[in-house]
Amino acid sequence: MARNEQLIRQHKVLQILERVRYGKTLEEIRDDLVDELGLKSLHTRSVRRDLEALQAAGLDVDAHDSGRGKVWKLGPRAKSTYKITASATELIALSLGRDLLYPLVGTPFWIGIESFWNKIQEELPAAVTEHYEKYRQVLHVLGTPAKSYDKHDGMIKTVNRAILEHRVIEADYRPVGKPVSTRKLEPLAIVFYQSSLYIIAKLPDVDGAKLKDGENIVRHWKLDRFEKITALDEWYKPQKDFDLVEHLSQSVGIFAGKNTKTFRIRISDFAAPWVIEDPWHASQTVTPLKDGGIELKITASHELEIIPRVLSLGAEAEIIAPASARKKVAEMIGAMAEKYKR
Repeated sequence: MARNEQLIRQHKVLQILERVRYGKTLEEIRDDLVDELGLKSLHTRSVRRDLEALQAAGLDVDAHDSGRGKVWKLGPRAKSTYKITASATELIALSLGRDLLYPLVGTPFWIGIESFWNKIQEELPAAVTEHYEKYRQVLHVLGTPAKSYDKHDGMIKTVNRAILEHRVIEADYRPVGKPVSTRKLEPLAIVFYQSSLYIIAKLPDVDGAKLKDGENIVRHWKLDRFEKITALDEWYKPQKDFDLVEHLSQSVGIFAGKNTKTFRIRISDFAAPWVIEDPWHASQTVTPLKDGGIELKITASHELEIIPRVLSLGAEAEIIAPASARKKVAEMIGAMAEKYKR
């Protein structure tokens, strides 16, 4: 059983118990889990282990005798709120994180962020709030332009539910410069990258051809390009070997793909400090050159993860390998030169 499946199931157990006042038996919890998560079967032993894991985590969950037998329910500590104190320094640190998450405005995720933020502000003394407002004039966060996903609220909720329930979705997707296509997707996660939301999903078929057992294609789909998303009465079996962090670490940006290439880029002595102070990827290697420049070696799944970065440095950067990327850059520079000649 994959770790994330256990966490999803345990979270669902909490949601089930939060809805009832007098608790539920193991069998009742098991039946609700099977129904709401779209499982084919589930043993009560697994449910008991989930409940014991919640207890071990410090949550107020316990079994009680009743006329229906032994029932599990949440105690008063699980339903109560917690008083949180914050210093001015902690408030500033929290506010910086909140500023960076502005692109989530209009999504269910932002509701929790804003609600928590408002509660903290209500509890703070006036002196702390005043100090915070003054400090905000000294330290301000700027990032990529914020967008709102308010119009995508229903889609986000549908995808989020489909991920938790391992449910297949049908989506109308419009790639840039291409017509709308309708595809079935098996959503695995939602990723927030550079002010945009992406759905990480597996394709159950490619161009109408059913994939072989064990074969899969995981792709990244930008939420802005979805026009409609519907959860189907179809369920998929989660990939036990899929690790989201490992999957994303294979790319410099948000591109998907397991067939990675190693890129070698020569950076001049003038531009080298910029590349060193702002690494392109955590796994990159930097080799100093005799002329004061550096050779950057980096692995990426797509040329478009590297080429725009190289072009942004102009003549101060040059792709050495692979030859295909070097040729692509030469073609792009040639086309640009022709335009500027006119």
